[in-house]
Amino acid sequence: MIMGAEGFGTKSGISKTYTNMGLNEYDRGDKGNPKILWIVASVIERSVQKNEKGLKGSNKRGAVTVFHGTRAPVLTVQQYIERIFKYSNCSPSCFVVAYIYLERFLNLTDCLLTSLNVHRLLITSIMLAVKFVDDDCYNNAYYAKVGGITTRELNKLELEKDSNEKLQIDRPIRIFAWGKGLVNKNISNGSPTVGGYSCRAF
Repeated sequence: MIMGAEGFGTKSGISKTYTNMGLNEYDRGDKGNPKILWIVASVIERSVQKNEKGLKGSNKRGAVTVFHGTRAPVLTVQQYIERIFKYSNCSPSCFVVAYIYLERFLNLTDCLLTSLNVHRLLITSIMLAVKFVDDDCYNNAYYAKVGGITTRELNKLELEKDSNEKLQIDRPIRIFAWGKGLVNKNISNGSPTVGGYSCRAF
């Protein structure tokens, strides 16, 4: 099918697609979350459901990595992604880059995405994406609290993921970056929670 003037390949078509997905500059005062959060969460949730259905009654378990927990967290993937977006103050495009990191990791390790590893993979991928895409970001201790794991564990997960050269993405010209004055923001030792959730390992 030949695309017209408003086709995806045109400047106006690309701009319209970005707007529809919520990837243009996002005003935190807007009502609701950008659509890209729902898209990423839906794709990941379907993948988890498919993998877990395939593993039921099968001897195949897939590769076990440092991202695996002993039990699944209470929050759904959708709730978890929305929580990270709310408290990380990152740009919506970070979730696209995070998904690319996630897919590359799964392909390189033969790991299957399940309810036991999806949350740790998400918080690590999103944190790395924020460091890659945005000008400013919170430190690892903050992301650990948002993600519900310890700072020590998140540091270990970040090194595990970042150490594989095949996961690297060449940094493009910055399109989505907003200065938010968040560089190296620390959490005081007296603040045990973020958004009402305590920092507890999964």
